[in-house]
Amino acid sequence: MILMEYRPIKERVPSLQYRDLLKCIIANGEQVDTQMEAEALRITGHMMRFRLSEGFPLITERDIASAEPGRKSIFEQALGELCAFLAGEHTQEGLRKYGCSWWKRWVSKEKCEKRGLIEGDLGPGSYGPAWRNFPMSDGGSFDQITNVIEQIKELPHLRTHFVSPWIPQYIYRGKGKIQKVVVVPCHGWFHILINTATGEMDLHHIQRSCDAPVGLVANLIQYGALLMMIAQVTGYIPRELVYTTSDTHIYVKQMKDVEDLLVTEPQPLPTIIMDPDVKNIFDFRPEHFKIEDYSPQLSRRVIWTPV
Repeated sequence: MILMEYRPIKERVPSLQYRDLLKCIIANGEQVDTQMEAEALRITGHMMRFRLSEGFPLITERDIASAEPGRKSIFEQALGELCAFLAGEHTQEGLRKYGCSWWKRWVSKEKCEKRGLIEGDLGPGSYGPAWRNFPMSDGGSFDQITNVIEQIKELPHLRTHFVSPWIPQYIYRGKGKIQKVVVVPCHGWFHILINTATGEMDLHHIQRSCDAPVGLVANLIQYGALLMMIAQVTGYIPRELVYTTSDTHIYVKQMKDVEDLLVTEPQPLPTIIMDPDVKNIFDFRPEHFKIEDYSPQLSRRVIWTPV
């Protein structure tokens, strides 16, 4: 297997894409009300591109890698959530087994009962079931992750290496409809593209709803890591994460913290070392990833809990 080579840290030019996105929302966003009962500034449609050889998309404006007492770091929890979804998990307890603990507020008894779910259940319309047990008309289910990995190995040139978290019948609301998911998937649409001549792989991720100061920070970790994971188990070199967001917003109550992020000094993106011995996509765990060359500018936690 050919491994990706990072450019030496001293030769990497700091990426300004994340902070430019925050500035763009502040300068051009329209103020809108949201179902979160909080006002937000929103832009529609934005794209960022990260060549992994120039560093992994782990923001340097604040520290994402350090853990607080009794709680794992944002980096570890983001990877834990990704591994849990790849395993098809859809309960708070299932996610906790992989090291992700931030779903508690979303799976309360009240929220779950409203959707006919048991307390602690994200629902059959959530990420894990959509990726691993997508319902079929004959009553069976379809495993998107297993099948996309198999297709990449067998027919890498195809343009159909695409995975979706969207199960429409469990999502839409209105008269006579009951939603079967506590949080409608915000991310999780991804398209794998391979250059068979060079042996390189790109991942284009599409995000429906993007909380730029909070959720995006974790999601960039997840889909950068997913590109590396899929490339490793299929024998390709991970090249570029292309990241598109649709409803891209900053909540007004987050603005002071965002201003603090923007006065930091830009730093080169860090190096992520992944255990080369993992050969199955479902065997990855957060401990298989190691951070090097990371220079976060704010040691304090700033904002993390989603609005």
